[in-house]
Amino acid sequence: MHTTWYAAAPLLAASGMTVVCPDLRGYGQSSTLEPDPEHHVYCDRAMADDIVRLLQQLGHECFSIVGHDRGSYLAYRTALDHCQHVEKLAVLDCVPIVEALKRVDAHFA
Repeated sequence: MHTTWYAAAPLLAASGMTVVCPDLRGYGQSSTLEPDPEHHVYCDRAMADDIVRLLQQLGHECFSIVGHDRGSYLAYRTALDHCQHVEKLAVLDCVPIVEALKRVDAHFA
């Protein structure tokens, strides 16, 4: 994710915010896990848990989360599953997933 946020992160930090830009499981230079048949290892719910644990380890019980493109779905899942930790949510360049899934059929593919 560092390639997405390299220009914006310093500006956010300069404004006084703490900025954490982790690579998600299997993305960038992150370690990879063996996929499982049910796809639980790389699902947004598992990665949302990763984000909350990471921020807690860094001392942040409550935080705002911003996601771009694929990360927007993870940010959304984090806010849904961990609303007690997420104060604010922003999603950028995100296709509304419910609408998109309704339209996906054989003709779309």
